[in-house]
Amino acid sequence: MQAPGAPGMEARWTSSAKSGVGTALTANSRIWFTISHGILNEIYFPRVDTACTRDFGLIVTDGRDYFSEEKRHTAHEVAMVEEGVPGFRLTNTALDGRYRMSKQIITDPLRDTVLQEVRFEPLHGTLLDYRLYALIAPHLVNGGAGNTAWLDDYKGTPMLFAQGRFGVSLAVACSVPWANRSVGYVGTSDGWQQLSQHKHLAECYSEAPNGNVAMTGEIDLPATGGAPFLLALSIAARPQEAAYRALATLQGGFDAALKGYVSGWRKWQESLLPLDRAQPARKKSLNAYRVSTSVLAVHSPVSFPGAVIASLSIPWGTDKGDEDLGGYHLVWPRDLVETAGGFLAAGAVNEAMAVLRYLNAVQEADGHWSQNMWLDGEPYWHGVQMDECAFPILLMDMLRREGHLSEDEVERLTPMVQKATGYLVRNGPVTGQDRWEEDAGYSPFTLAVEIAGLLAAADILEMAGHMRDAQYARDTADVWNDQIERWTFATDTPICEKLGLSGYYVRIAPPDTCEAASPLQGYVPIKNRPPESTNQPANLILSPDALALVRFGLRAADDPRILDTVKAIDDMLKIELPQGPVWYRYNGDGYGEKADGSSFDGTGIGRAWPLLTGERAHYELAAGRTKEAQRLLNTLERSSNEGGLIPEQVWDQDDIPERGLFRGKPSGSAMPLVWAHGEHIKLLRSLHDGRVFDMPPQPVERYQHRKVTAPFRAWRFNNRLRSIPQGKALRIELMEPALVHWSMDGWSTAHDATTEEAAFGIYVADLPTGAAPPETRILFTLKWLQQERWQGEDFVVVVT
Repeated sequence: MQAPGAPGMEARWTSSAKSGVGTALTANSRIWFTISHGILNEIYFPRVDTACTRDFGLIVTDGRDYFSEEKRHTAHEVAMVEEGVPGFRLTNTALDGRYRMSKQIITDPLRDTVLQEVRFEPLHGTLLDYRLYALIAPHLVNGGAGNTAWLDDYKGTPMLFAQGRFGVSLAVACSVPWANRSVGYVGTSDGWQQLSQHKHLAECYSEAPNGNVAMTGEIDLPATGGAPFLLALSIAARPQEAAYRALATLQGGFDAALKGYVSGWRKWQESLLPLDRAQPARKKSLNAYRVSTSVLAVHSPVSFPGAVIASLSIPWGTDKGDEDLGGYHLVWPRDLVETAGGFLAAGAVNEAMAVLRYLNAVQEADGHWSQNMWLDGEPYWHGVQMDECAFPILLMDMLRREGHLSEDEVERLTPMVQKATGYLVRNGPVTGQDRWEEDAGYSPFTLAVEIAGLLAAADILEMAGHMRDAQYARDTADVWNDQIERWTFATDTPICEKLGLSGYYVRIAPPDTCEAASPLQGYVPIKNRPPESTNQPANLILSPDALALVRFGLRAADDPRILDTVKAIDDMLKIELPQGPVWYRYNGDGYGEKADGSSFDGTGIGRAWPLLTGERAHYELAAGRTKEAQRLLNTLERSSNEGGLIPEQVWDQDDIPERGLFRGKPSGSAMPLVWAHGEHIKLLRSLHDGRVFDMPPQPVERYQHRKVTAPFRAWRFNNRLRSIPQGKALRIELMEPALVHWSMDGWSTAHDATTEEAAFGIYVADLPTGAAPPETRILFTLKWLQQERWQGEDFVVVVT
């Protein structure tokens, strides 16, 4: 009988507050699971970027007047089956004290099956007093709409089935008989509706085509005899194959699956560096280091080497539907390199190497990497972030310096570096988006990564004999490094006056004022805020991003400008929470829950990020304050949840229990944030080594020790200088050959200079302006040689 109420309510995802994520470390198991509120949430197949369920939980009734849903009506405890092994033991105890459910959850290392061993224990009454139901919400291939559910047998074994996009199918089987089964439409005829109203399945429907569907199976509790029983959920290209996998997993038994699952993880964990440390008493059952390493590995599919998604979660998922295809289960090149650094810090060299090879494969033809992408490299969003174009160079250089790349591999990967460097020098230093994916302009974080990347590239290109390219990369790095303060260091502001500062580095200065004396005179559009509060003066917006100038070696930790910036950051962006100090991304941030705790829906209030506590700890270590770095490490670890997972953001206001928000605890954003776990591992390694693990040496040597500066300033169409310091030559950089017609006396006399190809398809002409006195106006125009036409416009650069 077909269920009524098609197509059901509009599909939604579920909580992003995961307490566990897991998968087997075998290529035979292409299935991942997440846990939240004591139940399974999204299950992913056949790739870690493809969610196929919303959730899979249990409901308890007495058949008459009692209804209890384990995710809402029980207290949850979670523990790993073994240290460093992301299989989980869940204990859900009814808040009313009537029952307890104990679960173990893993994936079958031989098949695409999520396996639960479940034991139901009555705390009042006997098994005969209760009825137990499994409720599964298929969302096959990242879609809650358009699924079909039905009941059928496979080789005589009754099962629950669903099918979604591209024919991908799901089957659920139980090791004890189903007492009843039904499928229906969510919100109208699904099992939850029936059980909440009638406390039993009043109607059993056999099919529910093309909608937002749910499947319900009543487990024959008396048949369990109080012993554990198994629930197997398998996914495949065809329903018959899914059913076969579920049945084969049940027949293989839980103990055999657990043995293979644990063995694979144990072997991998034993290969890592021993960075373990004593845990705070609150987390005594967890080893934070092994949680972080397992999080990194779970998000890196064995079947797709080198690709690591940002998180197995969808931020504020309960309010997100099918239109949010990506969630955070996408690859961001920046997060990927930060994660590779975590792998390398832990001694997982092969995994870090796989990331580099993956990046080599998915690089775009013009040399950049997409803002984010599916595992196969197909772009999801299409912005360009210049730090993401430089980070892969830094990863290759770090692997090279650590001795992990052979000469042959360096030679094979050098074209990747050459293309990326070309993109950087042609399109930088302005970024289309900062690292928070919101604004274009001059970002201290992005500038630090770009410049460090160019210096690392120069070393690699020089080794390959590309001397001209290497020199141009270094020259460009020097020119950009010289101007960081002009672009991003604000002085004489109300903040300076309030705190007694000489100045501070801003979050970002906009590109649309780059023709002014300083980009700092412009405005920054604050995203995720109401229209009336978007544009803010660039010189009044701060961010911990400025500490990247130290992290990547461009400025010393005790540079007076850095010290003043730290004072401003702490005054405006630091908040003391129960676990310790945590920082905001920037003042005015709108990416977070609303004031009443309701979900971010395009506008909100930015909350505190534990990741930034880890970055601050690295700054403190660079400054020689090891004890402070250790203290912040404790704060970072205490920001995790009961499963040891580090969230993207933590709640910073008074508790709102009805929304699950508690001061200092995870908010509704992504959890876990893989990038944060990578930062955690790097911090452990940095403290172990007594130095910042991933600080590139080239900027430290060039700008802190040798204090190299550029002899010229570069003018180009995407960076039209209006002034240059006295003593500097003016370099004109163009993307095609031209004649530069120029004068320093108001065209009384004029000179011609023909551009020469420098590197990467860029043509330059150096004008000898170093001896020009202050206030000299350098005038020039251009004749494009390939087109034999004049620009028809004069440009002015003033000597200051």
